[in-house]
Amino acid sequence: GEADRCSAGFFFSLSSFSFPPPSLRLHHQPKQGICEFWPPSPPPPACSSDSSMHMENSSSSPHLFIAFFSLLVTGVLSKSTIEPCSGSESCPALLGYTLYADLKLSEVAALFNADPLAILAANAFDAAVPDVEDRILPAGLLLRIPTRCSCADGIRRSLAARYRTRPGDTLAYVASSVFGGLASPDQIREANSIPDPSALDVGRTLVIPLPCACFNLSDNFLPAIYLSYVVRPGDSVPSIAARYSTTATDVMNVNAVGGPAAISPGDVLVIPLPACASMLPNDASDFGLIVANGTYSITASQCVQCSCGPGNLKLYCTPASLSVSCSSMQCRGSNLTLGNITARSSSAGCSVTSCAYGGFVNGSIVTNLPFAG
Repeated sequence: GEADRCSAGFFFSLSSFSFPPPSLRLHHQPKQGICEFWPPSPPPPACSSDSSMHMENSSSSPHLFIAFFSLLVTGVLSKSTIEPCSGSESCPALLGYTLYADLKLSEVAALFNADPLAILAANAFDAAVPDVEDRILPAGLLLRIPTRCSCADGIRRSLAARYRTRPGDTLAYVASSVFGGLASPDQIREANSIPDPSALDVGRTLVIPLPCACFNLSDNFLPAIYLSYVVRPGDSVPSIAARYSTTATDVMNVNAVGGPAAISPGDVLVIPLPACASMLPNDASDFGLIVANGTYSITASQCVQCSCGPGNLKLYCTPASLSVSCSSMQCRGSNLTLGNITARSSSAGCSVTSCAYGGFVNGSIVTNLPFAG
């Protein structure tokens, strides 16, 4: 019936790493033909006779228009894909990081100098879980770590990560274990001007250069965010592509890989993740917001959650579940608040209206009421 049109959002539970649906409140008014979704899923692009939700195919087509470089990392056999650059502009990027030990979320965040809330969002973990920063994440878990990808010495790198050395540390251990193979010992040595790697001072804070890519935040002319991924034993190009909702051809083209079998454990690839791009005004503090498929982002001073997918690549924003003081999120001239959707049937057909997010401008949440179809 009408309720079939309402589907739950997506969250991992930090206690079970499963997909429990959040609570769903359905307001059904049969006489007016209205179904209001809360918390809502991405709105249907148009009404149809069977009222079914249309889900877009997020697979990418072959990558054809940008040149990439694959280089041999000094001293080791693994290869890393890099992006040459100039200027000072940066972009959002993701790092695929495998935990080397059981770690609290706060410890992972400190390791990469990242916002714990942003890590939760990048992995679709529920940010409303009590004491979430103290939850222990198991060794071997593959996380997506959000970072800023900068231009340094002519190539794209993330330079936010820091590590304070401990007794017994070696550059090889820091590179391969602590940072999961995202950096090499020689890259760390060069970034920190260490003359003798065998004499590593205890307590020294090291800058850890990590690979990343921007490529104009696009892939085949569609929005994309790039994930740096360390190839693991048993991986293949098709399996990596399937895991991240892209194609093997795209992964091979982006990384200049000669064939599906031309990768080895330890290689660092960049994976284009389909994404939802925003169309927020230039004066919004979150102008340029882009969210990878299957994740969400918290914006507007932790008041708004903008989600992408899974599957439907249209950015969809709702009030965040965090307990903060927020400005009004009601759409002017209606009884709808941010994220609410209504579908009305009439003699002229079916129309869908949603209260949409218009950016965070001068400390206020902007909403608008576009006509969806």
